[in-house]
Amino acid sequence: MNKKTAVLILATLLLAACGALPHRKAATPAATTAPSGGGYLAGDGPGTDIPVNLDAIPDAVPRNEPLHRYANRPYVALGKTYKPLTAVGSFKERGIASWYGKKFNGERTSSGETYDMYAMTAAHPTLPLPSYARVTNLANQKSVIVRVNDRGPFLHDRVIDLSYTAAYKLGLLGDGSAEVEVESLNPDVSVNTIAANTVQSQPLESSAPATLVTAPPVAVSAVVDAPVIATPVATPPVALATLESKDTAVYLQLGAFSSQVGAAAYLDKMRSKLGDTGKQLMLTTNKDGLVRVNIGPYANLNEARSSAESMEGELGFKPMVNLP
Repeated sequence: MNKKTAVLILATLLLAACGALPHRKAATPAATTAPSGGGYLAGDGPGTDIPVNLDAIPDAVPRNEPLHRYANRPYVALGKTYKPLTAVGSFKERGIASWYGKKFNGERTSSGETYDMYAMTAAHPTLPLPSYARVTNLANQKSVIVRVNDRGPFLHDRVIDLSYTAAYKLGLLGDGSAEVEVESLNPDVSVNTIAANTVQSQPLESSAPATLVTAPPVAVSAVVDAPVIATPVATPPVALATLESKDTAVYLQLGAFSSQVGAAAYLDKMRSKLGDTGKQLMLTTNKDGLVRVNIGPYANLNEARSSAESMEGELGFKPMVNLP
């Protein structure tokens, strides 16, 4: 092998390795304190030429876009494997949002675009790239719609990194972070509608009060590779339970369906996979018309989360948490 051939082979291997990782560096920087009292990563923060008309910058408008060829493949960051979703409109979670600014401004995002900290964009570990999401600050109920075009955050159990402008509009610049609800948006259909017999994966606790099943769950990274197709024969009818608001127990949601037949078939599949867990598998329904496959009850949130972690290896996804 001559020297020129060896160099070409080495270059090819390096390019292949780079393509398997998100472009954004998953470093482990220390937190620092902003002059305003907020927190952000060391070396990051607001720019020096902040536009004066941030309020006039419009939210992102959901539209059909082809998914990036490479940015939606499974990847590893800080030793953790992430499996991006390949569909929009059926994901909801709660967790801590942060923002990223001048340290990354002008850098290349995971989708190959240039990061503009003053545009209405965001970074998420598993939402499809590109896609759109509604982010709501649970402390003040302010909402924005952002275009997700980057991967991250990878630290501190945070669920989304917002651009400077999105963080400004949500009122979280001062503290640097806030608890939010993230909801994936489908440009083709009404938000929260699900095709028949399709599993709704990774939903999290929602801000809606009342019954247990009304509340979509709390931040998870569950991925279901394929919808469950119900078999209309040999599936015995399963009674639907309506959990009252007085029920203070916590449940894990394994899936949500538009038909009872599909939910019943999936319940049987989960029973076969999980075996005897000491918990009850059940179908529940509520006003949104979806039939959910739940397992529980759990005494508290920590027990439910621990159980979800242990199930991830068997199921291939992490069940979402339903709070009362």
